[in-house]
Amino acid sequence: MASDESSRLAALQRYRILDTEPERAFDDLVLLASQICGTPMALITLIDAERQWFKARVGITLRETARSISFCSHAIKQHGLFIVPDAKDDDRFRDNPFVRTEPGIRFYAGAPLVTPDGYALGTICVIDQVPRTLTPDQTEALEALRRQVQSQLELRLNLIALEDALEARDRAVVEQDRLVAELRSALDHERKLAALVPLSSTCQFNMVIPADPASISIVTDGVLKMLQDRHWPETEVIAVELALQEALANGIRHGCQNDPSKQIQCCVTVDAANEVMIVVRDPGSGFDDHSVPNPLSPENIMKSSGRGIFLINQLMDEVEFSEGGRAVQMRKRRDGTPQG
Repeated sequence: MASDESSRLAALQRYRILDTEPERAFDDLVLLASQICGTPMALITLIDAERQWFKARVGITLRETARSISFCSHAIKQHGLFIVPDAKDDDRFRDNPFVRTEPGIRFYAGAPLVTPDGYALGTICVIDQVPRTLTPDQTEALEALRRQVQSQLELRLNLIALEDALEARDRAVVEQDRLVAELRSALDHERKLAALVPLSSTCQFNMVIPADPASISIVTDGVLKMLQDRHWPETEVIAVELALQEALANGIRHGCQNDPSKQIQCCVTVDAANEVMIVVRDPGSGFDDHSVPNPLSPENIMKSSGRGIFLINQLMDEVEFSEGGRAVQMRKRRDGTPQG
């Protein structure tokens, strides 16, 4: 048997049996041990770090004792049946309080309960108040009962593994359902955004960026390159750039509350008439664009609210808000003489 005490205690903990309620399967086995061996007391014990705990018992009312005075702490160190014919004649036990007083132990026989990897967790034992021994048949029967207790322990361990696997599966199902819900929500958002884009348009790119001001240039640089490749006038390219920067900044600042873990979506299309349409969408709570104050009104001159929307409206030909203010759709028609 393995002798490493820390590993033995770890093995005991794996069975999750300490301080559990009585179970019929274990109770029946100690009853059989008592009757077969003809003893008034029988126990299934488990040896913890500082105590001896009884999973099943006959003839004893205690649920546990100190390990230091237990017979079973000696039995788990043996490879076979540990027998004490007369405790009063044994130097190891004659001064034991359970020998000198109640319950007056004189005879003890304990069979170690050993795990498949060699750790003795406790015993099945029989106890009498008179000196005696066991017949060969009783010894064989006690060994058979030991094997049955060990089988019950392994069954318990297998059930624990099954329960853990089922719990892990349930957690995985919950997590999978959460991910599916997120994917469905994202797909729904994509569909809503796609609905804002005319069927005649050709989508140049559809990007998702973190709600970080440093990411704005990722989008604007791409849009600038796209418009320059189509020979848009520089003044109109700058107007689109400024409007897009403002729309993205508003989404980051207001829609995402400057939380870089959130994301902003931007879809850019150019149709056959060389008209650019940009849709910027954020995950925020939205706003009522009709309630935004006009920053040019005398009472609002010193206020900062409304300036971004006002600027976007001045720079783009058409500006519309949808989804409760979470998405802004901006159009700009190319004008002027092509460069290049």
